[in-house]
Amino acid sequence: MIPSLRKRYNEQFTAAAYAAFLDELRNVYPGQLDFRVAETPLFVPAAFTKQMMDACEAIIDVVMSPAYAVQAKHAVPAGLDVPNEDAQPHFIAFDFGICRNAAGGIEPQLIEMQGFPSLFAYQALFPEIHARHFFQPDGYSPYLSGFTKETYLDLLRRIVLGSEAAENVILLEIFPDKQKTRIDFHATEGYLGIRTVCLTDIEQDGRKLYYRRDGVRTEVRRIYNRLIIDDLYQQAEEVRAKGSIFQQDLDVTWVPHPNWFYRISKYSLPFIRHPYVPETRFLSDVREMPTDLDQFVVKPLFSFAGQGVIIDVTAEAIEGIPDPQNWIIQRKVDYAPVIETPTGPAKAEIRLFYFWEEGAARPVAANNLARLSKGKMVGVRYNQDKDWVGGTFCLFEK
Repeated sequence: MIPSLRKRYNEQFTAAAYAAFLDELRNVYPGQLDFRVAETPLFVPAAFTKQMMDACEAIIDVVMSPAYAVQAKHAVPAGLDVPNEDAQPHFIAFDFGICRNAAGGIEPQLIEMQGFPSLFAYQALFPEIHARHFFQPDGYSPYLSGFTKETYLDLLRRIVLGSEAAENVILLEIFPDKQKTRIDFHATEGYLGIRTVCLTDIEQDGRKLYYRRDGVRTEVRRIYNRLIIDDLYQQAEEVRAKGSIFQQDLDVTWVPHPNWFYRISKYSLPFIRHPYVPETRFLSDVREMPTDLDQFVVKPLFSFAGQGVIIDVTAEAIEGIPDPQNWIIQRKVDYAPVIETPTGPAKAEIRLFYFWEEGAARPVAANNLARLSKGKMVGVRYNQDKDWVGGTFCLFEK
């Protein structure tokens, strides 16, 4: 995206440096890095960053408005509502594709957003190790809004811990040792001092929850929730039964509250009108299908990591959907293969992390991750047999 920096990086890149970088990254938490790491970061010009952030601010205005609060009453699926919802999400992540516009220029287009955590801790570790093996230009940073690694982690710590001691806060997941993102759980433990706990290891006594910390029964007072309910309901019945804690009125606080996973999500997109948000409608609201269905994608509301998405849309595929109220139809985004690599151009997607501390008027942009792709879909799992693809980060021009 910045040709001079891209040319310099590609010319200086060596397989040996990449191997040494991966070796150091993997050995911080041995055996925990379970996805492909791209060979390069993205160099993002200030104007493009401003376009993304302007879109985020406009979207935040919409999803935090009283009107949207009424519209989103039905966002949480029946039976999955969790008591004691907060007035605001602690985290929002916005995914933008790097796209071509009608004039042939480059612009961001929103793909999805989520009121749910991302790889917040790992993305503080990753760029720091990368910088020890590859050049990072002066005047660029992976952080936004003036944050540094130290101030970023301090804000993350304040939000996750709240007023509780670290031993009374847990990162909650389902079978965390099997999750591809588990390196982030270890980094979170390292930076924040909280433990990762599997849902199946939670002990309940009335309104209180407990876990075993170094063999000692310890009360859980705050939950940093990384468990996606959709994932829980794909588990065995005895595991799903443990998920009843989500529907109970317990002596715990959630960060973020699980309801925000649904309230700020693909469900939000049909309510937003913005140049950098593609046309989106609930499938059930479409009375006459577009004649150019090949220019649309159909997505289930309640899934994650690209599962269930229909890319090659046909009338027959739509007619086969039994619950159109739980799907959206979205105009396709034209990802631009603008990231030059030694083995051909790559497409990219950028995720901006917004943090919202309790008491603050608005969330603030803090950090990012990015993904490079040469496949049909952007995402690590869809590019297993390619190089110069996978998870990475942006360096933003200050």
